[in-house]
Amino acid sequence: MAGGMDVVKNKHIEDWGTARENLEKTFRFTRRNIAVALIFGVAVPFLTYQGITGEFHKQDIAAGQPRRKFLGTQ
Repeated sequence: MAGGMDVVKNKHIEDWGTARENLEKTFRFTRRNIAVALIFGVAVPFLTYQGITGEFHKQDIAAGQPRRKFLGTQ
């Protein structure tokens, strides 16, 4: 290298990078993986949506306006 600046590789980072590159070969469906996917793929977006629309409904009631409709809700 130029100027005698040698790079010292961190073994842990190199191991993590190798595991990340080969993830499709080592991944297995387990109960935990399925649960995490359902929580972050279904529950978190649903609860976020409910919280946001709930806040809008509270604002509508406080302003004396009719509730707005979101995604087919009444």
